Amino acid sequence: MTFAEQMITIGMVVLGTVLTRFLPFLIFPAGKPTPRYVRYLGKVLPPAVFGLLVVYCLKNVSLFAGSRGVPELVSIGVVAGLHLWRRQMLVSIAGGTACYMLLVQVVF
Repeated sequence: MTFAEQMITIGMVVLGTVLTRFLPFLIFPAGKPTPRYVRYLGKVLPPAVFGLLVVYCLKNVSLFAGSRGVPELVSIGVVAGLHLWRRQMLVSIAGGTACYMLLVQVVF
């Protein structure tokens, strides 16, 4: 990349970051109630993202080769257990990821 292209790229990244940070405050001011569809999306998107992560993580698991999905199943159990215990999605995802990486790198 030339210097001009690098500056344009950096400028576009900065503009995108600023827009995504400030645009919600301009569209939904503090004095007005939040629209129903935004509240609905805030309610249904976190579980949908969790489901998407499960499908994405299990799409290439083969029950007939390698470790036969054991690290994946153990990690799913850790995620479910952490989520039932703490009710924090980020803790559940981080714990399951750490468990999976530990199993894959050390055990299997």
